[in-house]
Amino acid sequence: MTDHATSVDVRADCPGWRGFDCEALARRCFDAAEAAEGTLKRPLCVLFTDNAAVAKLNAQYRGQDRPTNVLSFAPGDGIWPGHGYLGDIALAFETCRDEAAAKNISLERHAAHLLVHGMLHLIGYYHETDEQAAVMERREAAILAGLGVADPYQPPLERKA
Repeated sequence: MTDHATSVDVRADCPGWRGFDCEALARRCFDAAEAAEGTLKRPLCVLFTDNAAVAKLNAQYRGQDRPTNVLSFAPGDGIWPGHGYLGDIALAFETCRDEAAAKNISLERHAAHLLVHGMLHLIGYYHETDEQAAVMERREAAILAGLGVADPYQPPLERKA
C-alpha cells in the first residue's frame, strides 16, 4: 500500500496547465508507480511549466538548448534540490500538448505517461540501449495500465465505421 504521507509537491506556473488538476494527476501517477515498483517512498517535486522554462533547464543541466517534453533530475541536481527527495520532474506544456495532438490522445493521458517515465528514470531505469528501452517501456505500460491508460508503445486500434 502506498504511503500517502509521502509528499508530491506540485507547481504549475504555465497558464496552459490551468483547468488541469496537476496535483491529482501527479499523485495518481506517483501512487501507481509506487505500487508497481515499491521504491519511490520519498518526496517528489513536479513542475508543470512551459517550453521556455524547460528549454532553460535543458540547456543548464543537459547542455541542450531546446525544450523537451519531460526532464528528470536526481536529488541535489534539480530545480528544487532537497535532502531526501526522490527528485524533480519538469513537463513542458507546449511540447506535451503538441505531442498529444499528434498522437490523437488526451493531454492528460500523455502527461501521465511522461510523469511515469520521469519517475522511472529517478529510480534507475534508462533507455540508452534497446534492451534498457524494452525493460523501461514494459514497466511504463504496466504502471499506466493500472491507471487505465493504454500502452503508449502500441499502435492505437483502428476503429471500424
